[in-house]
Amino acid sequence: MKSIHRALGAAAFVVMSLASPGAQAATWGASSPATSSCSAPNLFASWNYGSYNFNNDVWGPCGGAAVGPQTIWVNSNADWGVWSDQPNTGGIKSYPHIGYAVNRTISSLSQLSSTISATTPAGGAWSSTFDVWVGNNAHEIMLWLNYTGTAAGCGNVKPISYNWNAQGCAIPVYTNVNVGGSTWNVYRGNNGANMVYSFLRTSKTNNTTIDVLGILNYLRNLGWMADLVVGDVQYGFEITSSSGGMNFGSRNFSVTVR
Repeated sequence: MKSIHRALGAAAFVVMSLASPGAQAATWGASSPATSSCSAPNLFASWNYGSYNFNNDVWGPCGGAAVGPQTIWVNSNADWGVWSDQPNTGGIKSYPHIGYAVNRTISSLSQLSSTISATTPAGGAWSSTFDVWVGNNAHEIMLWLNYTGTAAGCGNVKPISYNWNAQGCAIPVYTNVNVGGSTWNVYRGNNGANMVYSFLRTSKTNNTTIDVLGILNYLRNLGWMADLVVGDVQYGFEITSSSGGMNFGSRNFSVTVR
């Protein structure tokens, strides 16, 4: 689960250099502090670049988690990243991301695809994931591309699921599903606010193009969703821990809608 806040009054600011370790000179950036308060500055700092929106999205304190400092930096949809120093404690701390608003019904689309090239750290606990919101945020489709857990639902990051085994691993509803240009294990659950369908890529990657429309039609064919309006297509890094500070980068991100 992750926040769908756009901004909660957090100040966004233009910068030419950022003070946090690992942060890069950028056209825009925002830094949030170590905090347990949902009202701390820049937790949800956001910025628009053409049709794309960026959000620091440090939502952990709003769910009761103590978080470390984080800095998002942006030059364009094809060049942005984040430095984040999150403690080795349970629970997701942040989802710094880029988003694109589609606002069309599934059946009206002939193409909805997205391309990404990312850089991710060797350690920590995180997932590099798309988040697709459908039906006024009633349905959340997560597409895990690279992550520190396992495709079998085990490890230090796990998908939301209705079913779990005795070892504490999420149980997929379907395995080795070939759809959207990749092969996935598919999980289904509810986070208390909306349905969540998690597609964990069985071979992890930082570079791919995804046929998002193919995945949405797959869910429709299962009867899990109707012909609803697609809201935001987001991509970012869902960070649970990155102790000492770690860098995540996104390159060449684009969304194609027809």
